[in-house]
Amino acid sequence: MEKQKVMVTGCFDLLHSGHVAFLKEAAELGDLYVCIGSDENVYFLKGRYPVNPQEERQYLLEALSCVHVVRVNAGMGVMDFLQEMEDIRPDIFFVNQDGHTPDKARICAERGVQYVVSDRKPHTGLPERSTTSLRVECTIPYRVDLAGGWLDQPWVSKFAAGPVLTASIEPTFDFNDRSGMATSTRKKAIELWRTALPGGNPELQAKMLFAYENPPGTQEVAGSQDAIGIVFSGLNRLNYEGHYWPKNIDRVQDEEILAWLEQHLYLVTLGPRQSSYKVLDNTHITEAGARALSDAAIACWDAILRRDLSAFGAAFRASFEAQIAMFPNMADAGIFELIGQYHDKALGWKLSGAGGGGYLVLVSATVIEPAIRIRIRRGGA
Repeated sequence: MEKQKVMVTGCFDLLHSGHVAFLKEAAELGDLYVCIGSDENVYFLKGRYPVNPQEERQYLLEALSCVHVVRVNAGMGVMDFLQEMEDIRPDIFFVNQDGHTPDKARICAERGVQYVVSDRKPHTGLPERSTTSLRVECTIPYRVDLAGGWLDQPWVSKFAAGPVLTASIEPTFDFNDRSGMATSTRKKAIELWRTALPGGNPELQAKMLFAYENPPGTQEVAGSQDAIGIVFSGLNRLNYEGHYWPKNIDRVQDEEILAWLEQHLYLVTLGPRQSSYKVLDNTHITEAGARALSDAAIACWDAILRRDLSAFGAAFRASFEAQIAMFPNMADAGIFELIGQYHDKALGWKLSGAGGGGYLVLVSATVIEPAIRIRIRRGGA
């Protein structure tokens, strides 16, 4: 009986045990075809070239006994493998959880290819590995904003004071650049502090990071929720009143609340925003719109403190609707179509950051697969 063809894609830079475990698992299903991103596409997606050039990455992968064929993808962007898929005609397309996107699932369905999503599991007795952790063991967090985003801009909160809710996220995933997870601010934090946040007063650290990212003369000031969301652990409510820095910050470190949030939040990968994305075009900022955003964020905070999942989902969704009413470029027809797929599964939804790609964040009472689960940072600052 002829073996099935199994196709995987990725960068596979700095080959490590996590890569090998993933490839061996895929190879159990048939002959394994590995399609790697070109050096130019890695630079296009991540803003840096891989440590190992494509020829070396191809050579290393071909040396593995579980690998049948290795090809360098001809395309560009997140879907750089389409030509290879046409040539190989695989029976199975195999991805791990953080490699899953709805577009990949759709393309496989259109071509009659079985789409298999695997958990990222290390080999027994070995630590969990990622290319990021090998490049440098960096513990600097990301942040996810849960409600009220845009109120950290004074040209929005001047119409209606209100909160932005953020949570500091452990770097358990290598979140995409330009994805609304404060990756640009995190890079500035790495420039300042290398691999870990310094000890000391978190507000002073966050102010230092905010100033470093927005030097004098900055035209489009990055909101302070990014710096605060990275530096302040746990869940935080940043209360803005028409200024770049919040009037005060309310904090939650309660383990039951943080664990409850982790249990009900899911991130579905959309892919990074394109460089041509202009979220500030076509804005319609009004007092009524800013007030709706503020009210939704307040309701979201109250629901979280009560651990009222139904109210949390409704307020979460209301915050997103208030955002796109003022910033319609945040979401396009494709994103609304994807959201429609989760109407019966999720209680609430929004886009990470300024939208245009990144991640669809879902509130759900039941497990959503495949999706990314976050880990909120405890303790510390």
